[in-house]
Amino acid sequence: MDPVSFILLFLIVAVVVFAALGLRIVRHSETMVIERLGRYHRTLSSGLNIIWPFIDRPRAIHWRYTEAGPQGRTLYLNRSTNRIDLREAVYDFPRQNVITRDNVSILINALVYFQITDAMKSVYEINNLPDAIEKLTQTTLRNIIGELDLDQCLVSRDTINKKLGVILDDATNKWGVKVNRVELQDITPPADVQQAMEKQMRAERDRRAQILAAEGSKGAAVLEAEGIREAAVNKAEGDRQASILRAEGEAQAMERMALAQAKAIREITHALAGSSSTDPAAYLIARQYVDTLRDITSGKDNKVVYLPYEATGVLGALGGIRGIFNQDQTPKP
Repeated sequence: MDPVSFILLFLIVAVVVFAALGLRIVRHSETMVIERLGRYHRTLSSGLNIIWPFIDRPRAIHWRYTEAGPQGRTLYLNRSTNRIDLREAVYDFPRQNVITRDNVSILINALVYFQITDAMKSVYEINNLPDAIEKLTQTTLRNIIGELDLDQCLVSRDTINKKLGVILDDATNKWGVKVNRVELQDITPPADVQQAMEKQMRAERDRRAQILAAEGSKGAAVLEAEGIREAAVNKAEGDRQASILRAEGEAQAMERMALAQAKAIREITHALAGSSSTDPAAYLIARQYVDTLRDITSGKDNKVVYLPYEATGVLGALGGIRGIFNQDQTPKP
């Protein structure tokens, strides 16, 4: 082989090697950190990039991946890669035991949504970024849960999520990571605590049912008492109106009777005006005496009839009455 062919072949091999090792195609939402002779050189953007072979080399990082394992379990795998994903990632950490302020051990499964904003910091400021985020999440979660009771943990998930997100975002800022949100997926108390909570919930429901029943009975009793009171008031008002009407009727009857008696007295006085032997007052007394005497003897067992000491005057009045009747029966000429 002549020298010219050898040089040409060498150039062709060099171009192929340079193309294989020096051309880097970076996909969208990905990046690579390039080191030149062991020092940070630059961060590649998406698209076609050219680096110097054997001088520039991509920096490998550790990354965590999840895969579905047997029996529906989730497998966590750590692998080395030289490509950094800039998309938002979610880490589903395994369950961990956390002790609350009232000394109850619970299992918590957390989800962390984060995104790499500075690839250089995520490579050089922290070793094994996924592990660091996981450990930071676990320790921070223990601190937050340790300040809360069990009941507060069960009802304050949003508060815990926000507080945990703020702490993680502030702590991971120096790593070039933005924590978007944190979610507590499961909070599982111990079995005996769950049974106690179910009993408490059942007792609370029974108490509410008894309260509602008591309030219903109270309302019914109040309504019944109000009904009785209104009925009594209406009855008393009716009796009052009836008494008033009865009294007015009796007064009118007595008034009419008095008018009738006055008219009768005037008629008797007029009739006796022509008789000199008969006094109208004596006539009326005799008439009243006769009526009273009839009332005394009208009973079934009354068999005693007596005349008072002044009976002669009454008999005289009766004689005057008979004279009046005789005068009325005398035929006129």
